[in-house]
Amino acid sequence: MGGMTTAASLPPALAAERPVHAASARDEWWRRAVIYQVYPRSFRDADGDGMGDLRGITAELRHVADLGVDAVWLSPFFRSPQRDAGYDVSDYCDVDPLFGTLDDFDDLVAEADRLGLRIIVDLVPNHCSDQHPLFQAALAGGPGALPRALFHFRNGRGEHGELPPNNWQSHFGGSAWTRVTEPDGSPGQWYLHLFDSSQPDFNWDHPDVRAEFERILRFWLDRGAGGFRVDVAHALIKEPDLPDWHGRPDGRPVEGYPFSDAPMFGRAGVHEVFREWRRVLEEYDGERILCGEANAHPVETMAHWVRRDEMHQTFNFDYLGMGWGAASFKGTVERSLRAFDAVGAPTTWVLSNHDTSRHTTRFGLGAAGHVGDGVAPGAHRPDEELGLRRARAATLFTLGLPGGMYLYQGEELGLPDHLDLPAEARQDPTFLRTGGERIGRDGCRVPLPWRADAASFGFSTAPGSSDGGGRAEPWLPQPEAWAGYARDAQSGRRDSTLELYRAALRERAGRGLGLGGLAWLEPTDGPADADVAAYRNGSTVVVLNTGTGPVPLPAGRLLLESVPGAVAEGALAPDATVWLEVPASAEAAAGTGPADRAGAGG
Repeated sequence: MGGMTTAASLPPALAAERPVHAASARDEWWRRAVIYQVYPRSFRDADGDGMGDLRGITAELRHVADLGVDAVWLSPFFRSPQRDAGYDVSDYCDVDPLFGTLDDFDDLVAEADRLGLRIIVDLVPNHCSDQHPLFQAALAGGPGALPRALFHFRNGRGEHGELPPNNWQSHFGGSAWTRVTEPDGSPGQWYLHLFDSSQPDFNWDHPDVRAEFERILRFWLDRGAGGFRVDVAHALIKEPDLPDWHGRPDGRPVEGYPFSDAPMFGRAGVHEVFREWRRVLEEYDGERILCGEANAHPVETMAHWVRRDEMHQTFNFDYLGMGWGAASFKGTVERSLRAFDAVGAPTTWVLSNHDTSRHTTRFGLGAAGHVGDGVAPGAHRPDEELGLRRARAATLFTLGLPGGMYLYQGEELGLPDHLDLPAEARQDPTFLRTGGERIGRDGCRVPLPWRADAASFGFSTAPGSSDGGGRAEPWLPQPEAWAGYARDAQSGRRDSTLELYRAALRERAGRGLGLGGLAWLEPTDGPADADVAAYRNGSTVVVLNTGTGPVPLPAGRLLLESVPGAVAEGALAPDATVWLEVPASAEAAAGTGPADRAGAGG
């Protein structure tokens, strides 16, 4: 992928540098880490029951390590009735039999250690399953019983308590309250569930809840967990009087009701919870980390979660929700870096995960894109070829940025969403609670294709079988067209998405980009090209072209191009990204720009 561009000098569109972020002098692994998300039920099935499992992850973990990542985040594998794909936990200190045993987890940690990877456990502290022993005790105890204080039980409104205690809506649709039948058979109190009715919210104002989760943290840390991804980290603390609120729980704007005012999200008291957790993690060696799923807006607010004594990382939802376009990328990057630099924390980039449409699909839909709720089948279908081209460009642009990055399993294969899942196959509670009005997230959760010519594309193999014989059908059906995306079909093929990821991650690590700086390349005179986002990180220049025509490039050694032939005659083709090696600038050599983060935060 090497070579020289033929442009003789820096073109006007990329003529001057405007520093935004200085290189870090601190080298904690999590500041620059690339972390790979494994969705266990869809990664690899080792026992042939159609559901991925821990032994399947262990068997294939070498492929993840071969990508060049630093850690693996496992979505929930705890005991659960699986009403919400394991995010409804009935026992936080055991493995669900669907996925294996605690011994299987220990074997996975041992294999990860051998491969130089850390295992990050997905913790779900906002809510549990309605089958959790604590909630069952709360139901059995009746009004006033001590276990009810561990949750949000309230009397209903109306003459006979027949109305919910407030107007809050579930993130999955419908009311956030469910009325219980008391032990004597009478209609009783209501309990709060910001998600499915099978997921009652804990009351984090109660000290027993905090003590229970400290026990859970220590259980997994003692078994070798490298840290925790914290689910719904913004929702633990609610306003005490639970006032009505007319905004949307998913954060979509409602005039007069900004998300920042939501009485169930982003309350100040939540930060003390994570300060307590940080103190627990610091008792352990190996730089164990906390990463928050803190859906807080704007991005300056999100930075509050990663102050020096709280979390190490938080997902950048502003970046995850971007539409296609250079201005969108550039504006979000600059605002994010400034916000996180202000508290001395790394910015953590993400383009796809198990809750959003894959970025191959989003960018194939046009500038607006889609994030939550999935993409419904219909007349407006993504352009799969265009989506993959743009996804590769976005990935290469992102991997050059300073900070950390999360990859979602299958994005290294270029997988799109499966848009044509039949209604009877869908399992997302969002789809079920809204009667299909919201299509849900199943399309981005379909099991991975490993082998092009195998049954279930090699995802599911019965014990003792090498050809998939005797195995059950995958828990979600795979599209027939996925043979071309299979890992074995891409491995070793220089033009494949898999090999692009391998090459980019290798260059990223070797060039120290995760701890590097960022300066935008901008014109000295005349208007900037609104379709171009270009930056320097050390001696690496990254150029993204989201326009419809080629753009000239500076002279330099070609390191990577997002698609073969993206660079021709010194210019970059549309919907493409390039990495170039150029001489270090005087500004970069001097370390000028925003103050270095070494003296703050973390």
